[in-house]
Amino acid sequence: MTDAEFESAVEEALAGVPERFRRALDNVCVAVADEPDEDERASMCDPDGELLGLYRGVPITERTTAYGGVMPDVITVFKGPHERVCRSRAEMVDEIRRTVLHELGHYFGFDDDYLHAHGY
Repeated sequence: MTDAEFESAVEEALAGVPERFRRALDNVCVAVADEPDEDERASMCDPDGELLGLYRGVPITERTTAYGGVMPDVITVFKGPHERVCRSRAEMVDEIRRTVLHELGHYFGFDDDYLHAHGY
């Protein structure tokens, strides 16, 4: 999958998020990177696994009235790990969608246990 195709798959995943949730997105951006860096990999629960995506920021459930004037939260979706864990283009598009939804789940305040229990 080319870089442009990967970015397009991420955009399609975001477009597939129900409108009521897209309207709730505030001060968050979605980025694409080839590989996680050392600090990003260090955040993993399973250091032997692949880091497909990462949310960095303040979940909306933790934002108070004092929240303001901060840099945007960032959801990063990593291309290389997706290429290594997926065997086909269709599988990769599906995994990109799952990754985007998983990281958006963190933005909405859900932890990994909850997200994994619900298929994300």
